[in-house]
Amino acid sequence: MGEFTKPMEDLGKNAREYVDLRVDDLKLRTVKGLSLSLNHLLSMILVLFSGSIVLLAVAFGVILLLGQMIGSYAGGAFIVAVIFGIVTFCLWKVRGKLFLDSFVKLFIKLFFDEDEEDEEAES
Repeated sequence: MGEFTKPMEDLGKNAREYVDLRVDDLKLRTVKGLSLSLNHLLSMILVLFSGSIVLLAVAFGVILLLGQMIGSYAGGAFIVAVIFGIVTFCLWKVRGKLFLDSFVKLFIKLFFDEDEEDEEAES
C-alpha cells in the first residue's frame, strides 16, 4: 500500500516546497521593488533639496538685480514672487500629466519590466 501512496506524498511535499519558494520569491521581489522605490524617492528628495537651495540663491540674486534696476528691492521681490506664482500655477495645472503619469510609468518599470527580463533570461 505504501507504493501507491508514495507518489501522492511526494506530490504534496513538492507542492508545499513550491508554495514556499513562490512566497520567498514574492518576498524578494517586494524587497527589491521597495528598495528601488526608496532609492528613487531619497534621490529625488536630495535633488529637490539641493535644487531648492540653488533656486533660492538665484532668486535672491535676481531680487537684488531687479531692485537695483528699478530702485526698489521690495519691487524686485514682488516681481520675483509673481514669477514664482505663475510657474507654480502652471505646474499645478499640469501636475497630473507631469507627475502622476511619470510615477505610474516608474512603478510599472520597477515592478513589471524586470520580471519580463527575468523570464526572458530564464528561457
